Amino acid sequence: MKSHVSPASMFAVALFIGSGSLFAHHGDAGRYEENLTTVEGTIVEIRMINPHSVIVLDVPDREGKVVRWQGEAGSAAQLRGWCWTKDVIKAGDKITMVGRRLKNGSPYMTLSENARVIDANGKEIFRGNDPGQPNVPGPCAAARTRP
Repeated sequence: MKSHVSPASMFAVALFIGSGSLFAHHGDAGRYEENLTTVEGTIVEIRMINPHSVIVLDVPDREGKVVRWQGEAGSAAQLRGWCWTKDVIKAGDKITMVGRRLKNGSPYMTLSENARVIDANGKEIFRGNDPGQPNVPGPCAAARTRP
C-alpha cells in the first residue's frame, strides 16, 4: 500500500515544529557591558509596559550637558511589585540607576542582573535579579505560595 503525504501537510508540520522558537525569550549575550554603570538624574518619563518597562532619565555629564538615558526594566507587573505607581515614582523625581550599559556606548542600560534603582533619599526602589539567585519579588508583590 502506498502512502501519499501532500506538500501542504508537510508544510503545516514544518510550520508547527518551527513555531516553538516564537515563544522563546531573546538573549542579551554580548549586547551589554559586563561592568555596571551608575547614572544620577531626573526622571523624564516612565513607560510601564510589557514585556519591558523603560525609565527615561536626564543625566548631566561632566561638562554639564544633559544626556538622555534609558533604563530597560522588567514588566509593568514587576515594577508594581516594587510599589511603583504614578504617584510613587514620577517625572521630576531624582533617582540613581545602576545597570549594564550597551556595548556600543549609547546612553541605554539594562536593569536586569545586579541592577538597582535608588531614590533621592537613598532608598532602593528596584532591584534586578542577582545572578545565580532566584528573582526576589518586590515588597508590594503578591505573596507567592510554594507547592
